[in-house]
Amino acid sequence: MSEVTVEVATKWIYESLQADNADIDERIASLKAALTLAGQKEAVFDPAKLVQSNREGRKRMKAYFRQRGVSVKFSD
Repeated sequence: MSEVTVEVATKWIYESLQADNADIDERIASLKAALTLAGQKEAVFDPAKLVQSNREGRKRMKAYFRQRGVSVKFSD
């Protein structure tokens, strides 16, 4: 398996969210591996690209990703 960049893994997460969370756990695992390779501690997402970008949706996303070992931050 080739190494995935954080940008590609983040793009895959957006695509998965748009597709009603299809393969989301595999995408989160890819993002976690990419963050580790890049030496980063958290993933940054654009709230405008999320399906549910309100406060509740962001909190739910943070909690779900945190359970899978990925810290999430949202850009301004």
